[in-house]
Amino acid sequence: KGFVHAIALPYFPVFPPSNRYAALIRGDMAEGNSSVVTQFILLGLTSEPELQTPLFVVFSVIYLITLMGNLGLITLITTTPQLHTPMYFFLCNLSVVDLCYSSVFCPRLLVVFLVGNKTISYSACFTQHFFFLVFVTTEVFLLAVMAYDRYVAICNPLLYAVSMPKRVCVQLVAGSYLGGILNSLTQTCCLLPLPFCGPNVINHYFCDTNPLLKLTCADDHLNELLLVTFNGTISMSVLFIIIISYAYILVSILRIRSARGRHKAFSTCASHLLTVTLFYVPAGLSHMQPGSKYSLQMEKVTAVFYTMVVPMLNPVIYSLRNKEVKDVLRRATAKNIFTSCPLTKLTPIS
Repeated sequence: KGFVHAIALPYFPVFPPSNRYAALIRGDMAEGNSSVVTQFILLGLTSEPELQTPLFVVFSVIYLITLMGNLGLITLITTTPQLHTPMYFFLCNLSVVDLCYSSVFCPRLLVVFLVGNKTISYSACFTQHFFFLVFVTTEVFLLAVMAYDRYVAICNPLLYAVSMPKRVCVQLVAGSYLGGILNSLTQTCCLLPLPFCGPNVINHYFCDTNPLLKLTCADDHLNELLLVTFNGTISMSVLFIIIISYAYILVSILRIRSARGRHKAFSTCASHLLTVTLFYVPAGLSHMQPGSKYSLQMEKVTAVFYTMVVPMLNPVIYSLRNKEVKDVLRRATAKNIFTSCPLTKLTPIS
């Protein structure tokens, strides 16, 4: 029992749990190492009752904007022949991934704020873990693919159509999804065999790898090493591709003589650079923390940003900073207003 209590102490939440969840915690701990965890308790962002309603409103607005923005951008790209280019094909897939991985846990978080039920079954927890890793890893690979696309477009504009045909674009996107699935399968399959015998309290709002590793009863050093190795290799490889691509892009832009040409070339990269920065910095801070200095509070703060705020901001960034998207959106809006106006349907008097 002393071993169980030694594990449990570091992971009590900053805010004390309610009597209901305290009883569940004591019940699981009383059974000792012989018990098997069948459900987890996600403490969420806070257990303060007075904050539940305001947080529900805030995150409902964030999720609604995420849905409308990404669905709108996907619809605009797929229905506009002018936007059927490699850059917008990658952007459309980025919106699909943003929509999917924010939907993995945001609806459940809203239910927690509204109803207060913080329990999640063992199978649901690992399902959430699997799909989160699939989509977040796919997004990382897509950001590298988009950086390569910008490199080809700016550094080799005359060969762009030859270098980036539809077949190559589909292969790059398929490779990104495949990489996300393989990474998620590897980490989830290594996590599943580990015994969870109590406590079952996760100081987080979704089932991420690090918080789950802290609850296992077995030696998890191999899994921590695997986590750091996989995440570090993927993150550093993608970062290397992005840095090299933009180094060549910067050299090519500086060679352009006209200021207007330099501005146009840089404007095509600004949205992607901003997206990479907003996603990569908090995600890197969250998943590349050393095991000895790991902070759950840092994990939760950074996770909120790259799992909820970034998917909401991406459509806004690419819409407001992209002249083609703004022009298509303006024409589509004007056309809808014109066709819906009753005066346009009047028959002229002969």
